[in-house]
Amino acid sequence: MKKYVYSFKEGKVHMKDLLGGKGANLAEMTNIGLPVPQGFTITTEACNEYYEKDRQLWSELKEQMAEKLAELEATTGKTFGGGENPLLVSVRSGAKFSMPGMMDTILNLGLNDEVVKTVEKVSGNKRFAMDSYRRFIQMFSDVVMEIPKSRFERILDEVKEEKGVKFDTDLSAEDLVEVVAKFKALYKEVEKVDFPQDSKEQLLLSVTAVFRSWNNERAILYRQLNNISASLGTAVNIQAMVFGNMGNDCGTGVAFTRDPATGEAKMLGEFLMNAQGEDVVAGIRTPLTIDKLNEINPDVYKQFMDASTLLENHYRDMQDIEFTIEKGKLFMLQTRNGKRTAAAALRIAVELVEQGLISKDEAIMRVEPAQLDQLLHPTFETTALKNAKPIANGLPASPGAASGKVYFTAEAAVHAARANGEKVILVRLETSPEDLEGMVEAQGILTARGGRTSHAAVVARGMGKCCVAGCDALKVKEEEKKFYLGDKAYHEGDYISLDGSTGNVYDGVIETMTPELSGHFGILMAWADEARKLKVRTNADTPKDAEQAVKFGAEGIGLCRTEHMFFEEDRIAVMREMIVAETVEARKEALERLLPYQKKDFLGIFEAMGVRPVTIRLLDPPLHEFLPHADEDIADLAKTMGITFEALKSRVESLHEFNPMLGHRGCRLAVTYPEIAEMQTRAIIEAAIEAKKNKGIDVHPEIMIPLVGEIKELEYLQTICRTTADNLIKESGIQLDYMFGTMIEVPRGAVTADEIAKVAEFFSFGTNDLTQMTYGFSRDDAGKFIKDYLEKGIFEQDPFMTLDQVGVGKLVKMAADLGRSTRPEIKLGICGEHGGDPASIEFCHNVGLNYVSCSPFRVPIARLAAAQATLKEKMGSGYSQK
Repeated sequence: MKKYVYSFKEGKVHMKDLLGGKGANLAEMTNIGLPVPQGFTITTEACNEYYEKDRQLWSELKEQMAEKLAELEATTGKTFGGGENPLLVSVRSGAKFSMPGMMDTILNLGLNDEVVKTVEKVSGNKRFAMDSYRRFIQMFSDVVMEIPKSRFERILDEVKEEKGVKFDTDLSAEDLVEVVAKFKALYKEVEKVDFPQDSKEQLLLSVTAVFRSWNNERAILYRQLNNISASLGTAVNIQAMVFGNMGNDCGTGVAFTRDPATGEAKMLGEFLMNAQGEDVVAGIRTPLTIDKLNEINPDVYKQFMDASTLLENHYRDMQDIEFTIEKGKLFMLQTRNGKRTAAAALRIAVELVEQGLISKDEAIMRVEPAQLDQLLHPTFETTALKNAKPIANGLPASPGAASGKVYFTAEAAVHAARANGEKVILVRLETSPEDLEGMVEAQGILTARGGRTSHAAVVARGMGKCCVAGCDALKVKEEEKKFYLGDKAYHEGDYISLDGSTGNVYDGVIETMTPELSGHFGILMAWADEARKLKVRTNADTPKDAEQAVKFGAEGIGLCRTEHMFFEEDRIAVMREMIVAETVEARKEALERLLPYQKKDFLGIFEAMGVRPVTIRLLDPPLHEFLPHADEDIADLAKTMGITFEALKSRVESLHEFNPMLGHRGCRLAVTYPEIAEMQTRAIIEAAIEAKKNKGIDVHPEIMIPLVGEIKELEYLQTICRTTADNLIKESGIQLDYMFGTMIEVPRGAVTADEIAKVAEFFSFGTNDLTQMTYGFSRDDAGKFIKDYLEKGIFEQDPFMTLDQVGVGKLVKMAADLGRSTRPEIKLGICGEHGGDPASIEFCHNVGLNYVSCSPFRVPIARLAAAQATLKEKMGSGYSQK
């Protein structure tokens, strides 16, 4: 019989695929002798089997659960579902990869109307017993039966108001008896049956609910955001309960062995006495900092600090730890590698190398490339910030700066951002997993409750979102769509600004600036550059973009889109004259006037890039994109150009295409209008000659023809471009090397790449177009239905964001191999959006491309991802990081 259930004593840390991260770590903490409440783990394979069996638990699984439950009863000396010393358990999910706040937890399972009386008798504490029961009813109802927890919270708030108390802890035992009765009544009202009294039924329903939650909306969205496969499944951990809510010598907390925001080697934690775990992370009460535990119970504090040091040294990484104190005794409930900001990830990785705990290669692998995006976004401009006065201050939960309009619900935030294009600040009393979509769309998050380990803080840090939490001065009135700071009201749509590094909240919008990158960033990136094989270029169309990319470490330009240059105000009129010209002579005259603009642009880019290679794509989009389409705009332009409305309207209509992305664009334009390619080649080569002659720069231009699917297209344009270039170079009397190549973005170009390589000295894979043509999707319209493909599991990733390695990737590899078979030294790169995607970069490394090219702000991401691809290849061939 296949083994689906493992006790904590049977598991090992390397079994994360099977036991999930939480289960494997519980097993490891047990094995190294830490005080862990015992239990067992149902495997991820069981989760996948559950879906195979039409979402039903099966007899073999139930039998194995019963065996492990009996073992747990023997270990604890307690009885599940009754007896003189009742066993209560928690039920928690635990996937291979940490998904904080995305899955569902149930505490105090096993309680019923009879067991709660025994718990009261054994503990001698009726209030504790009833408090545990009301929590269990609410969690079970919410997670298993999907009755909104807000309905239970409303009852609790009403009872507190009736009793004249502020906190849950102020309610008496008899008050909680009343709460329990009202909770049960609500359950019966909704479900039409009494709250279940059979503890084993409760357990089976709860396990089913955790498996079911693997595919809830929050979990699916989190997996999409973090590139986690839906096929992994989640494990379920059933663990004997220990109680932080039995009295004032009990408590619960969450701690990080290093600051997850900055990476500083200093314990950062929060706890509450007389509380259960969800009280800390939900932000219902504002917690105490971990150092206060030393004042309350020095012995437990020392035990906790010693255990935390042991765990960090054992795992050789910053740990996120959950703990409970029951009657003055410490229990460790969970440890995992802690979520952290990009700045913290860099600092921790570098300092662990300096401490001798990990190698440089391990440090490179410890930082998620996509996380670096957090470091590459604006902060508040220094002068503007000095002139701004905070209107409130909360906890600096996730660093960064953000300004936007206030919205109070996830739904409103999503609508404002997507439908209206607004920058949004999500303001909440406290966030919950249901707010995830709003948090994704928001520029920043502000909460009145919660600490630096609250849901808002943890999720915001993972996303790289600015967050200020626990802003006590904030009085949120969600129903009225406003909040108060003192006497001043802020309404939905008002602007505020947040500084997640200081916790300050400001009125209005504050100017931002681009951050400087140095210190730990520079050290780690230098290690990455030593390790990687792939070169990293940038997609840049202006000298400013090129300069920024060089600062980020770009080693050349892989795509300079010349069409963007024509849209500037001082040249669009000339461009339009060229388009409406009715003769070759008139078109050439307009092109002659465009030439100085193009040459100036290229010269600026060559100066910014220095000796680095620059790949310039000749005109790609269809000509109609440069012309107006509304009659009013056509009339205005006709008047400006001195032609009749009818003549211009006729020209606009003649350029209309039913499917312009497959129409008269790219090399097809240059075949029809070779004078355009000739002018652009002149501009490139004349600028290169001037840069070399007058500036002393040994430039390396690369002329790239787009959308080639037939070798004769390239042969025709090669004659024009090379004749133009060679004549100019000869006339200049200087030595200038340049290359001539093409984009591979038409499937026919990929499958005939051996032929095309006879002419092309380099290929640049334009994977945006190659993806749309391979799938038959219009990338401008695909967004309308790709979300459905993602939600329904047809796609795991958007193929326009992460390269489809099975289909499009096969064409890339085929073209690379064919190209090399004809021209072994051919240079191969990628310049689509995929050039900045870590998973796609790994693929590019594996198929042997020479470089990837991406937007300037993704260059550091690509550098790190390229290094990780090299190290993964080494690991696959027996290389060890240790």
